[in-house]
Amino acid sequence: MCRWLAYSGSPIALAELLYKPQHSLIDQSRHARMGVETTNGDGCGVGWYPDLADRASPAEPAVFRATGPAWSERNLLELARCVRSPLFLAHIRASTGTAVQQSNCHPFRYGHWLWMHNGAIHGFPELKRDLALLIDPSLYPYVEGSTDSELMFYLALSLGLRDDAPRAVERMIRTIEEAGQRHGVPAPLQMTVAVSDGSRLWAFRYSTEHRSRSLFFSTDVRTLRTLHPEVAALKEVADGTRIVVSEPLGDLEGAWHEVPESSYAYVADGHGELHPLSSVAA
Repeated sequence: MCRWLAYSGSPIALAELLYKPQHSLIDQSRHARMGVETTNGDGCGVGWYPDLADRASPAEPAVFRATGPAWSERNLLELARCVRSPLFLAHIRASTGTAVQQSNCHPFRYGHWLWMHNGAIHGFPELKRDLALLIDPSLYPYVEGSTDSELMFYLALSLGLRDDAPRAVERMIRTIEEAGQRHGVPAPLQMTVAVSDGSRLWAFRYSTEHRSRSLFFSTDVRTLRTLHPEVAALKEVADGTRIVVSEPLGDLEGAWHEVPESSYAYVADGHGELHPLSSVAA
C-alpha cells in the first residue's frame, strides 16, 4: 500500500520532514517498517498551501506528482528544499493494482481541498461502477485517474465533505460497505485518509474488519519541549504544530501516539483533537 504524512503548524521547508528525519518519508519509500510493503516506489506527490499572511479565504494548494520512486525524484528534492508551507500533505505510493501514472498519484486536489489515502477498496473492480454512479454529475468530469483513492475523494465530496468532513467520510464508509454487501465482498474497506481545506486538517483511520493500517499523531509541542529540552527544533515551531504520519519519523521518546481504531485526528486554529468515528465504530 502507501505511506504518507500531513503537517500543520509554523511554516517550514518541506525537506524538514520529507528528507531530514531519521525515518523520513523518503527513507520510508525504501524501508517502511509498518506497511504491507517495505518498498513504496510507485510514485510520489506533495500538495502544499502557500504561506499567506491573510488567510481569511481558503487558498488553492499547489500539487507536485511524479510516477518515479521518491528516493530518486530530483525535482521533488529541489522543490522540498525551496518551498515553505504551514500546511502540506505528502505521499509515497505502492499501487494496489491500478496503473502507475501521474493521474493516479496522490494527493488529489479539487478547488482548495486536498485528499490522500493509504489502503484499498477490496473488490474494487466489482464495486467501481456502483460507486462511480453515486458521484455528483457536476463533479464526475474532474475524476482523472483510475484509483479507488480518487473515487473515494469524489464520493466524499458528493456526500458533503465541504460542509462537514467527518460526517461525509462516515457516509462514504457506509456507502462503500453497503456496495460490498451487495456484491458479496465481506471486508471492502481499508483506509487511512488525510484531507484538508487549507485551514483545517483531518486524518481518518478505519477498516471494515477493524484492523486498520497504522496511523500516528504527534504529541503537543509544549509537552515535547518539557520532555526534550535539548532538541532545538522544538523551540522554533509554534505550540499548535502537529504532524500525522503513517509511521513515526524517528524514535524520539513520547513524540507519537497511535490514532485509535475507527477514529480521526482534527487540527485547526493551533490545537489538535482526537474523535471517534461514532456512526461506524465497532
